[in-house]
Amino acid sequence: MKILFIVPKINNADGIARVIAIKANYLIDNYGYEIVILTQNNGNTPLFHHFNEKIDFLDMKLKGNLFSFIGSYRSQLNSRIKSINPDRIIICDNGLKAFLIPFLVKSKIPLILEIHSSIFIEEQYNKQNFFLQIKSKLIYFYKQFGASKFDKFIVETQESIIEWKVKNGIVIPNPIWFSTDKTADLNQKNVIAVGRHVYEKGFDRLLEIWKKVLIKYPDWNLTIYGKNNPDFDLITLAKKLEIEKNITFCDPVKNINEKYLEASIYLMTSRFEGFGMVLIEAMASGLPCIAYDCPCGPRTIIENKTNGLLIENGNKNQFVQALENLIEDENQRFEMGKNAKSSINKYQIDAIMNSWNAVLKS
Repeated sequence: MKILFIVPKINNADGIARVIAIKANYLIDNYGYEIVILTQNNGNTPLFHHFNEKIDFLDMKLKGNLFSFIGSYRSQLNSRIKSINPDRIIICDNGLKAFLIPFLVKSKIPLILEIHSSIFIEEQYNKQNFFLQIKSKLIYFYKQFGASKFDKFIVETQESIIEWKVKNGIVIPNPIWFSTDKTADLNQKNVIAVGRHVYEKGFDRLLEIWKKVLIKYPDWNLTIYGKNNPDFDLITLAKKLEIEKNITFCDPVKNINEKYLEASIYLMTSRFEGFGMVLIEAMASGLPCIAYDCPCGPRTIIENKTNGLLIENGNKNQFVQALENLIEDENQRFEMGKNAKSSINKYQIDAIMNSWNAVLKS
């Protein structure tokens, strides 16, 4: 079977690129699938994650204003699909143009839309005024309508099915991509967070929390792994809050699984999540996690007060108190870390990819 993945780019360190690499490699190695990945505007070089050498990478050049961009997108999509002639097409794109594909593609090849975000994802501050609220409602309606036109709509949590209000939805969570017998010793005075420096991930909220925690625990450090974003300048914010001495900003690394072992607690302050792959990565390393109960991922992964802590979304004081308690209570850290490691067995890659194989064959 030949599978065509359509994605804006896979040459970054983001979680979506990692998930595509994991799945594509597995489908080749275990089921003998042929895989073609179609990106746009040089979105497949140089690669950050490891992709099987058998994968065929193609790219489209898209530019111009809205109408010329969409026109070029339509013509190049149909041309590529005709030449590739895949058995299934998987679209991994959270952008608005992805929801146009059922209306742009002339082929009868089954279309699968794979979404890794909340429908309410916002990449910038949403100023509360009447016109922006109307715009947001129109966008949500457009997304739901477009999503309903795909043959299958894949999300990562049951809550996402409800959120998107689609009848063609299937839940397949992300797999844990590494296995390790190693477990963090949880004695390091270091907490960790991983993700893109964007509004959605809420690292600005994390820095405000960290400022309060340092009042009582000035000898602890926060390490954040992710690509710096000048438009969402966390480094400047850390200096403004006068906490830069207790924060280490690191570029994305391929061996992030080893970096979890150097921490004692994982923190997530996202405003929106489709799943939260970093949570299961951290938990696989035995880290207790504290996360805002944002839509949609954390509450699916974390069982509150058992393998981690869920905090009312946006409740800064509650988050600070939970983190301080976990810093102080070594026994609680160890117990939650132990439970965290054992609770991610359901995300083992074989079971997840069996579900994907069943969907593709159907």
